[in-house]
Amino acid sequence: MGRVPTWLKVAYAVWMLVWVPVYWIHNGPANFLWMCDVANFVIGLGLWFESPLLISSQAAGVLLVQILWAVDYFGALLFGSHPIGGTEYMFDVESPLWLRGLSLFHLLVPPLLLWAVRRLGYDRRGWLLQTAIIWGVLPVSFFFADPARNLNWVWQPFGVEQGILPPLGYLAFLLVAYPLIIFFPSHLALRAWARRE
Repeated sequence: MGRVPTWLKVAYAVWMLVWVPVYWIHNGPANFLWMCDVANFVIGLGLWFESPLLISSQAAGVLLVQILWAVDYFGALLFGSHPIGGTEYMFDVESPLWLRGLSLFHLLVPPLLLWAVRRLGYDRRGWLLQTAIIWGVLPVSFFFADPARNLNWVWQPFGVEQGILPPLGYLAFLLVAYPLIIFFPSHLALRAWARRE
C-alpha cells in the first residue's frame, strides 16, 4: 500500500478537474501563475508520485503564504479589516459566492502539506526547487501578464504602490526576496519540525 491513500489522490484529482476549468473560464489562464495556484499542480503531482521533493518544495514555498492568506481572510471575516491584504477579492459581491468559495482551498493546503510532509518525509532540496520554480514564474508574471493583475505582487506589494525601485529593480528584488524571506526560513522550520516527528 502506498504512503498516500488512493482515495486522497483521486479526491485531489477530482478537485483539480473542477477547479482548473472553472478558474480558466472565470479568471483566465494567467491566473494560474499565482504562486498558490502553481502549488496546486505541484502538490497534485507530489501526491500521485508520492514525491517528498515535490511536496517539500510547496511546503517551503507556500505554507507560510497560505497561513498569511488565512490570517487576512479571517481577520476581514471576523473584524472587518484586512490585517495583511490579499483576500479582498473574497469579499467582492460582484463575484459569485460559489466562485469565491473555490478559493477556500487556501485553508486546506497547509494541513494537507504538513500531513504529506509527515507521511512522505521532508526533502531538504525542496526550497531550492521552489526557488527554481519562482524564478520562472515571476518573470512570466511580470513580462507577459497584465500589470493590472499584479500577479505574485510583481508590480506592487499587496497592491500598495512602491516608488523606491524601478519596475525591473523591484522584480530583481523579488527574485531574491521570495527565497530568502519565505522559502529558506520555511525550510529551516520544516526541517526542525520533521526532525522532531
